[in-house]
Amino acid sequence: MMTTSGKISCSALILLGICGVSIIVGTYFANRFFTDRAVDFKNIEEHFKYGSLGGERNLGIPYWLWQSVPLLCPELLPQKQPDDVGFESIGMLYEPGNSLPVGVSKRRHLGLDRVFFNCAVCHTSTVRESASAKPTLVLGMPANRFRLMQFEKIFFGCMANQKFNRANILPLVQSLGANLDIIDRYLVYPIAIWLTQERLALLESRLSFYQHQPEWGPGRVDTFNAAKAVFNWDWKRAHPEEMIGTADFPSIWNQGQRKVRDDSKPMELHWDGNNDTVEERNLSAAFGAGATPTNIDHAALSRIENWLLSLPAPSYPFAIDQTLAEQGKPLYSEYCASCHGKSGNDFTGQYVGHVQPIDDIATDRWRLDSYTRELAQNQGTLYSTREQHRFKRFRKTHGYANMPLDGLWLRAPYLHNGSVPTLRDLLKPAAERPVRFYRGNDIFDQQNFGFVSKQQHAYARPLFLFDTRIEGNGNQGHEGEKYGTLLSSAQKNALIEYLKTF
Repeated sequence: MMTTSGKISCSALILLGICGVSIIVGTYFANRFFTDRAVDFKNIEEHFKYGSLGGERNLGIPYWLWQSVPLLCPELLPQKQPDDVGFESIGMLYEPGNSLPVGVSKRRHLGLDRVFFNCAVCHTSTVRESASAKPTLVLGMPANRFRLMQFEKIFFGCMANQKFNRANILPLVQSLGANLDIIDRYLVYPIAIWLTQERLALLESRLSFYQHQPEWGPGRVDTFNAAKAVFNWDWKRAHPEEMIGTADFPSIWNQGQRKVRDDSKPMELHWDGNNDTVEERNLSAAFGAGATPTNIDHAALSRIENWLLSLPAPSYPFAIDQTLAEQGKPLYSEYCASCHGKSGNDFTGQYVGHVQPIDDIATDRWRLDSYTRELAQNQGTLYSTREQHRFKRFRKTHGYANMPLDGLWLRAPYLHNGSVPTLRDLLKPAAERPVRFYRGNDIFDQQNFGFVSKQQHAYARPLFLFDTRIEGNGNQGHEGEKYGTLLSSAQKNALIEYLKTF
């Protein structure tokens, strides 16, 4: 006969067992669904290429959904080739052994491996000496092959497609090696598919300005119209002159030297000089990688910031006629140094880092006009609850900033909107510059100083035909005697040769 104490002991054991199981189950689900862990890279170059900035927490696309899109919606990828494994056709760069392209990071978050952009997607590209040469990956240069607008259209289009559903996706990702368990198949991925569609539909509505713009082409972005999406901009009421702000991705070397100019003040940054603080500029740029005030990984961003302070621009790797370059040095000093610095390493100059009035430089003004006073005011509210991170230096300007020319050879096409293919073309009056040329090549034109722009194909894919007659693409300005366009052919040859030393 069981005693009372025996009954109590038995009940206690059962209760203890239930508690134990609950703890184990709770711990399992907590570890599975509340883990927030980015893939970590000790090497700073690898961190730059693949490290997280926190954007996966907000706009992260489940890893296996990312991998499924090129196979599920191949009709949306232009010039897709049979051996493509991802987004090569829009200029994303894949290194051997990596399933994700350069500029895409991975983070375990909410029970899923999620991926999104980091800095390198806009600031890494390749360069070749010839079509038969192996491409060299260059960190910090403009991503002149990446078609960001096309990427957006692919994901928005595929997620809205009727075939983007559980019945099609689950077998596809399993075939790709996903090895989904029962919780993934019946809970995690059905919810993830729905949430991804909902989030991208909302993002597309906020970025609807791009639907009314000309194709950007590779190497370009409309930075500040995209920033307006953070404030739920009413595009129907926007002024027509602010609707196109497309400009080239910039290079990002030698950031430490951009913290001060000749008058001891900071250089004015961005194409239009709308901010003069490197840290604020970097924080603003992180928005493009999906990092918002509530989810940005400040430690990860700081690693990149500190590295970029002294990251040098790569030296020109091809032959330089030193005698001719010496002849070009005084020409550079006379016509260029006051606005662009004494050399590719010395950024001192009376007007370096200052905004040049648009009436003076006379280049295409669409990018300038797209950044409005209202946006500058709104940006000051983004970090209003975090004083140490609050934007304080954004402002509306009246022109474009004079920039140092470090790594100039890797920054073609030229002008803020990439409307002039080579430096030789930039030294011509605007009426003599190419009206149309091809963008997206990584073969360097050593004669004309820029990327090859007359070939229609690269890597067996059609290149983008850029038309300077389209709004936002104008190639006018930066011309006249003080800009060197009236120099003789011999003088221009010497000047170009000297600029190879940058």
